[in-house]
Amino acid sequence: MAMVDAGQLRLHVQRMSPRDGGPATGTVVLVHGLLTDSLASYYFTVAPRFAAAGLDVVMYDLRGHGRSGRPATGYTLDDAIDDLQALLDRLEVTGPVHLVGNSYGGTVAFGHAARHPERAASVCLIESQPATEEWAVTMGGVLRQVVTDLARNEAAALAWITANRSHNTARLAKSAARLVRATTIARDIPASRVLNDEQIRSVRCPVLALYGGESALVAQAPWLESVLPGCRTVVLPGHEHSVLVEAPRAVGGHVLSLVQEVAGAPATGGATAAGAGAGVGRG
Repeated sequence: MAMVDAGQLRLHVQRMSPRDGGPATGTVVLVHGLLTDSLASYYFTVAPRFAAAGLDVVMYDLRGHGRSGRPATGYTLDDAIDDLQALLDRLEVTGPVHLVGNSYGGTVAFGHAARHPERAASVCLIESQPATEEWAVTMGGVLRQVVTDLARNEAAALAWITANRSHNTARLAKSAARLVRATTIARDIPASRVLNDEQIRSVRCPVLALYGGESALVAQAPWLESVLPGCRTVVLPGHEHSVLVEAPRAVGGHVLSLVQEVAGAPATGGATAAGAGAGVGRG
């Protein structure tokens, strides 16, 4: 475990070097989702495979999550993007990186690419979307439900959180409840600045969007393809929002294909997964 000072905040960071001991072919930064999530969702799924493929892998706990610091305020999307930028600077990662974000982490990753295009080699959205007005309304509704349910019936609220993040435990649900109670996160995220279509189109690096075929977010695929002509979407049939932990082989394969394509190396990662019937490409 490593704790890194990122401005006024200490972030918990884990880093995996290329398994062969040679120079890294690139850096991939993994950003996790909201409330019950942490860097562990990558550590035990795709991160080892990325390191084995020769990548420098950086994963960290978002503010308020996991082992990172939990300030009382400062949970807007801009704050999360600032944290990511400060972390890269602190780690002296100066070149373009491959940003991979799951759920809310994908919104952070895309926002970082929009604000710092020179630092993004590619973006992969796993069950995620850019920050739009619709996104802010949806996030507000979800967080209000958590707050309301906690006030009325904590046991029911914890069950709801766990059920909507099936790969997590009751302990993580309780930690998420404390985060909502002790901080301004439920107010800050819906009040975040959002992107218009022009700002979304300004992201010129390759973008890959992965969705579970049974997820409500899969409806985002046609819109993403229309607003980002260079965006490639992949739908993984039979999966819902937890596709990262349910289908890590397929997810990791598609991400590696994108990274290797950008690097000019043979794209071997996603072909295996798709060939095994794990993914259906779109766009």
